[in-house]
Amino acid sequence: MTFKWKLAAVAATVAALSAGGAFAQEMTLKLGHLANEENPWHQASVKFGEELSALTDGRIAVEVFPNESLGKEIDLINGMQLGTVDMTITGESLQNWAPKAALLAVPYAFKTIEDMDAFASGPVGDEIEQQIIEKVQIRPIAYFARGARDLTSNRAITTPADLDGLKMRVPNVPLFVDVWKALGANPGPMAFSEVFTSLQNGTIEAQENPLALIRSASFYEVQSHVNLTDHVRSWIYLTIAEQTWNKLSEEDQAAVTEAAARAQAYERELFNESLAADREFLESKGMTFVDVDAAAFQAAAKDAVLANVNDEIRPIVEDLFAN
Repeated sequence: MTFKWKLAAVAATVAALSAGGAFAQEMTLKLGHLANEENPWHQASVKFGEELSALTDGRIAVEVFPNESLGKEIDLINGMQLGTVDMTITGESLQNWAPKAALLAVPYAFKTIEDMDAFASGPVGDEIEQQIIEKVQIRPIAYFARGARDLTSNRAITTPADLDGLKMRVPNVPLFVDVWKALGANPGPMAFSEVFTSLQNGTIEAQENPLALIRSASFYEVQSHVNLTDHVRSWIYLTIAEQTWNKLSEEDQAAVTEAAARAQAYERELFNESLAADREFLESKGMTFVDVDAAAFQAAAKDAVLANVNDEIRPIVEDLFAN
């Protein structure tokens, strides 16, 4: 066999494989998010990349950027719309474009995580996802559970009256801002990456997040109390830019969907394991857990929530409170 013949044979093999789809697509998806490497969201993102690589025989890789290293949440969403970012993990911030996304984080909407699952995976959940695709041009492909949001501070807070002008950070979500104002606090939006330093230097006095993020962000170093307000039970989406999605073959879209389903199941396992572990860890770091008058918070929040959701979702929220 001559060298020239060998080259011709290799070229023919490559052409045949390409025609058959084996080399039809090679790409690396960039996935940025705000959590650190220990957070279940990050671990599930890595799992997604591993599963997608396996399902596509290595043709599609996923590069994960934690700690806002690829950009802040809103910047990543904008980048996905422009085609410079492929994927992110995002939730209620999407309501800035898609009003129904506000339903991801309605205070006191769900008593249990099972109630939340039924809602997120049901008809209204489908409507939320479709509106996000249409209005934001990014596509939810899985959702991750979030621990109930709790309020951290440097003093015990058991009733809304205890808030009394408390300077606190909230995400850039109008509903959150308005509800906490109605409860008596002094809330302000702030990028997650700025919260620790702001708590440390006294610019703000408190913040609210699930235990997993309180732990992974080391807020125990600058906050002494976890007030168990459990004011929001919610989920967050693993998303892919619609521009990126449309570049994929039907086969690869199916692979992305399957990898996302596996990542969702994996994240739930991590979530369930983390709940007790996170509390134990935070208590070991000196944080005091405070039971609150949940009924008082819920009663005080209801009118504020209904007054600050738009007409499109108000009937849904009313039904959630009624049930």
